Amino acid sequence: MSKKENPQTAEKATATDINTNEERAAETSKQTNETPQEEEKTEVEQLKEELEKEKDKFLRLFAEFENYKRRTSKERVELFKTAGQEVMQAMLPVLDDFDRALLEIGKSSDKTLFDGVKLINNKFYETLKSKGLEVMNVKAGDSFDADLHEAVTQIPAPDKKLKGKIVDVVEKGYTLGEKIIRFPKVVTGK
Repeated sequence: MSKKENPQTAEKATATDINTNEERAAETSKQTNETPQEEEKTEVEQLKEELEKEKDKFLRLFAEFENYKRRTSKERVELFKTAGQEVMQAMLPVLDDFDRALLEIGKSSDKTLFDGVKLINNKFYETLKSKGLEVMNVKAGDSFDADLHEAVTQIPAPDKKLKGKIVDVVEKGYTLGEKIIRFPKVVTGK
């Protein structure tokens, strides 16, 4: 009888094993079905986050490049405007000497000499003017502005109206484009 019980027991054990295996397979399939979907979602989310980070980096880099282009083009324009600044500054004393020479020659009776020097002075000044040089228009009686004028000295004001104002212009000021390359030297009244 033991042989007969063994096949029945074996059949029961086999049926139990089949049920258990089916349950395990169902659980495994549930787990395997959920895990890839969850992994896909997290991978997709990670990829979206990485894409957003890369887009942000790209936009920042693009904005930096645009700012760089704008800044360099502005510097280039500024450089062209003031390219001859050193040469112009070197020529200003020569222009001042011409003005002084004209004052002294004007005191003499030789009109042809005066006219000749005046023609040379005008030609020299017009050449510099064509390159962007301009005389700053400053005269006695104007208000003193420390940002635009260089005070050489202060003297007692000859008139009450000249207190804190310009009494005399010692040396002309010049601009090149919009930039002051030499401030006018003035005497102010106190």
